[in-house]
Amino acid sequence: MPTAVELSYVDMHTAGEPVRIVTGGYPELRGRTVLEQRRDARERCDQWRRAMMLEPRGHSGMYGVIPVRPSHPGAVLGVLFTHNEGYSTMCGHATIALGRWVVDQGLVPAVEPETRFVIEAPCGPLALACTVRDGAVTAVRFESVPAYAHALDVSVDVPGHGRIVADIAYGGAFYAILPASRFGLDFFATPLDDLVAAGGALTDAVRREMRIAHPTEPDLGFLYGTILTDDAAPADESWNLCVFAERQVDRSPTGSGVTARMALDHAKGLVRPGQTRVFRGISGGPFTGAVTRPAPEIDGAVRVEVGGQGFYASRGAFLIEADDPLGCGFALARSFGEAQKAAHPPA
Repeated sequence: MPTAVELSYVDMHTAGEPVRIVTGGYPELRGRTVLEQRRDARERCDQWRRAMMLEPRGHSGMYGVIPVRPSHPGAVLGVLFTHNEGYSTMCGHATIALGRWVVDQGLVPAVEPETRFVIEAPCGPLALACTVRDGAVTAVRFESVPAYAHALDVSVDVPGHGRIVADIAYGGAFYAILPASRFGLDFFATPLDDLVAAGGALTDAVRREMRIAHPTEPDLGFLYGTILTDDAAPADESWNLCVFAERQVDRSPTGSGVTARMALDHAKGLVRPGQTRVFRGISGGPFTGAVTRPAPEIDGAVRVEVGGQGFYASRGAFLIEADDPLGCGFALARSFGEAQKAAHPPA
């Protein structure tokens, strides 16, 4: 058998959104901080992300976690978040799954009725609270990094749709947020592909027309995606669709998206601190969100607590043979013409 690299993993999901946690075989990353390790992963070790996320081992909707060294005092773990296109700065659904995994792995002692600890994401430290009953984690909540409304009523030209008005909010990543009705689409009746196309087109337009900067960290200054919502009142349960990276669809309500939505509604005076709201994504699985307190580090920012539950799906190991031309993953082509060009690139 040709020389092969072996990567071990545990698969979990939160509200249907996958969380593939690398548990062995991944090379040690260089860098003091989590952001520095993120840059090293992107520049030197990206083939392992592709192998874990893309086909034949993954798919266009796969999501993952690479545990790394934390630099924040008191953090038990640092994490990188991966997807079909690269590395995100924050991921709430993965954080919820990690809460259960960290306790189950014994990285912190299980304390009933609640186990608290901190993990460090690229966007900063996250405080987790895990409900523990009879030694098992039954629910996880995390408090976000400072979240805020970045820009209100941004008007951009979206090809095929004309001028569209959206808000930009930050919940560990930047999102354009708006009801699908602004595209003339019924959120519940419109086919998912059409919602994804509209959300992706808006993301492209905002990235093209608007420069987004984070107040303290340049690596965080980019639009991650678009969140299309229903027209529910601020106090009611709300459904939303997060389209991120390269048209990737979050099956869950999106933890960082719930954070951004709650921060945005708070900035507009639509929700009060302590008010809990329920959000659902395309899987129907719920997350809760509530503004907990001000975050004076950034003007107008707040902390948001998001809750849910992660579940195990599988565990195993992947083999990547040295002579396998597709061993480090491939994205499914949109046409055979595209596949032909990939197989026979121009000289």
